[in-house]
Amino acid sequence: MPPMCQYSVDKKDGTPTEWHYVHYASRAVGGTGLIIVEMTNVEPDGRITDYCLGLWDDAQIPAYKRLVQGIHDNGAKAAIQIAHAGRKATDVETPVSSSETPLEEATKFGPVRYPRALSHEEVKEMVNKYKESARRAVEAGFDAIEIHGAHGYLIHQFHSPSINKRTDEYGQDLSLFGCEVIQAVKSVMPEGMPLIFRISAREYMDGGYDLNYALKISEAYKNAGVDVFHISTGGEAPAGKDKPGNYPGYQVSFARAFKEKFNVPVIAVGILDDAATAEMTLQNDGIDMVAVGRGMLNDPYWAIHAVKQLRDEIEVPKQYERGIR
Repeated sequence: MPPMCQYSVDKKDGTPTEWHYVHYASRAVGGTGLIIVEMTNVEPDGRITDYCLGLWDDAQIPAYKRLVQGIHDNGAKAAIQIAHAGRKATDVETPVSSSETPLEEATKFGPVRYPRALSHEEVKEMVNKYKESARRAVEAGFDAIEIHGAHGYLIHQFHSPSINKRTDEYGQDLSLFGCEVIQAVKSVMPEGMPLIFRISAREYMDGGYDLNYALKISEAYKNAGVDVFHISTGGEAPAGKDKPGNYPGYQVSFARAFKEKFNVPVIAVGILDDAATAEMTLQNDGIDMVAVGRGMLNDPYWAIHAVKQLRDEIEVPKQYERGIR
């Protein structure tokens, strides 16, 4: 299950609620192998909305421990996506970004305001905030950590040539901020714990980067310590003349390109909620994992139903044996 925001924090303090516990534990009951907890932010002003999760305070760790335990108790592995929304933060007066490049896009949360560029010192502080959030995630018991470098959020805003207009070293080497975050996060992870990196393999805005650019910058990310790539596309701005696909598997070819280039585990995502399509992707495209987001929002037991549809060879919770056929 890929990260799917719930916008369900009660007191705007970023801490998981009972909703989050039930939501994630039920997907574990439903047979999901790996659950990646939704975009969890490194500071309060780094959230898409005030109702999004955060992991910026040690006092938040116990709630995440309970979340992880609920996932583990029901047979799944737990990862968490660490992130900062950058210029896509909607509930702060002035969001931050790599540059002052505006995002002139209305969202379901209202218009996004013009950002200010992080100072050099603030960039260094931001790297440490990612590190500290990762340390807390490790303490909470997560099995893997995912860094969000896709969909137009802060790391994407640094490695995108169309967004990053800096003149310092973070503008001269567009991979530098992402690499520093990766290295900082990796430094607090135990040996053997996978670090996942989610990236948009292409941008859809006019003049946006293409797959070749994504592969080039991801080589730096891999060398910095990425173990697994989670491949999506777009999200950086309104689409230009090129529009994203809207058909099953439309992003799989991008994941395959990453697999061929780096020969590391890859996760494919993008309208893979039909069981046969997901299975075909795994069997025929050299993909290691398929992520099913909206399908699992629709059906907490998607994984059980998918396997039964394909092979009818799966044990179901004894409590549900009478109902799952």
